Amino acid sequence: MGKKDREERVKERESYVEKHQKQKMKYKLIALGVFGGIIAVLAISSYNFYVLSTTVTPTGVPPGAGPLGGIHIHAGLLTMIYGQMFDYSTPAYQIKSPYISFQKDNGETIHMLAANVTMGYLFQSLHIGLTDKCFIFPDKRQFCSDNTYTLKFYVNHQQLPSILNYVFKNNDRILISYGNDTQAQINDQLARVDSFNLIT
Repeated sequence: MGKKDREERVKERESYVEKHQKQKMKYKLIALGVFGGIIAVLAISSYNFYVLSTTVTPTGVPPGAGPLGGIHIHAGLLTMIYGQMFDYSTPAYQIKSPYISFQKDNGETIHMLAANVTMGYLFQSLHIGLTDKCFIFPDKRQFCSDNTYTLKFYVNHQQLPSILNYVFKNNDRILISYGNDTQAQINDQLARVDSFNLIT
């Protein structure tokens, strides 16, 4: 009986060890499978990111713009509607395009980070309608030239018929003025935009 019991205990031990080793192997295979799956997902994601970033043109790229980050220049902008300053410092108008934008809660300095980006594109990115005759708020309120009021554009004190296609130069001062202001009032507005301390 003793010998038989010992043999049975040895078999049980061997069976337990074998079973335990099989379980360990099973867990190792599961862990390897999970790890392999994670590696596969990362590889596919990296490949897709590479393909998308190298072959697809990003949405919202201004027509004719240079490479993003190719330059970083600044201009001052003042917009006056009926003698009141339009406020571009609110979150609604901050960094709406990586190419040209207002930044740092400042509504006086325009930042251009790619060459050949027009003022028209800036206003498009802000969802503000701008034509030669009208300044249109995002809520669709319109301020258009008529027999009483006029929309005027100035760059460095020079009046222009439009600024839609204008690409500003570093340290330009731009005024958009709507109303029936006298020349003296326009001069005050020009002096005001000249006084802006542009942020970089």
